[in-house]
Amino acid sequence: MTAERRPGAYDAHQYLLSEARRYPQLWRLFAGLALISVVVVTLNAILFTIVARLGSPDRAAAFLTGSTPLALLVVLSSFVFVTLGVALAAKLTQHRSLVSILGARSLTIRQFWQVLRALGLLGLVLLVLPPYDLGRPLVPNLPFFKWLLLLPLSLIAVLIQTSAEEFLFRGYMQQSLAARFRSPLIWIGLPSVLFAAGHYNPAMVGDNALLIAIWALVFGVLTADLTARAGTLGPAIALHFFNNFSALLIISLPDGLGGLALFHFPYDSTDADALRPWLAVDFVLMFVGWITARLVLRR
Repeated sequence: MTAERRPGAYDAHQYLLSEARRYPQLWRLFAGLALISVVVVTLNAILFTIVARLGSPDRAAAFLTGSTPLALLVVLSSFVFVTLGVALAAKLTQHRSLVSILGARSLTIRQFWQVLRALGLLGLVLLVLPPYDLGRPLVPNLPFFKWLLLLPLSLIAVLIQTSAEEFLFRGYMQQSLAARFRSPLIWIGLPSVLFAAGHYNPAMVGDNALLIAIWALVFGVLTADLTARAGTLGPAIALHFFNNFSALLIISLPDGLGGLALFHFPYDSTDADALRPWLAVDFVLMFVGWITARLVLRR
């Protein structure tokens, strides 16, 4: 008599790995990442050259920081280059489609909307709580009706940016590593470390650079966990989208990617002491969002 196998928390992840397991060699992953880098760097260089030639130096600088609505729309939309790079890498190194990285289409869409609706409800609940302005009122950025007019384009741009990062880190990289290694410490840990490294920017945020990188590391682990439990990228994209919607379109820092925000913080990214309490709030909200998504997936 054989004992029945108990279902594992990450069994659904196996569906995402079926095609990646046909070509599990690590050189394919490295070649794919190199190709993605070439595509992203080349196309972004072309884009920036066009922007620089069409506008003034000030406009080019605004493009780099996303400090105006148009500049941030362009910056966020340029993440389509990442998605294009992932699609080419998957096709050329693993002979698979971008959709196979995403997961079963109908299930992905259903899980995305289920998690996003729950997170939206969570956001509404948070709105009725006392305002955590930490004693310093927020600074209006865009007039409400202008913000509302731009909102459809803003939402599309944020979705392009967040889905691109999920395709790369929780999609192509995570699945390629999981096809080769059993341990989640590898296929969750390595992409999360690289995701954190991409958010380490001491030139921009000064003394808080390490804290922000740690935040990104934890966020990467939590979204990787959601992906492995769901068997699609839908919940991870939903959580990432909700987070960036709040951080880019509702309240943002005035000196970094703040062009589309309704409000700005009353300080910039170099004010480490003022920013740290908000980072603590962000950590709490990240875990609450992850728990909310986990509860939705259990239904």
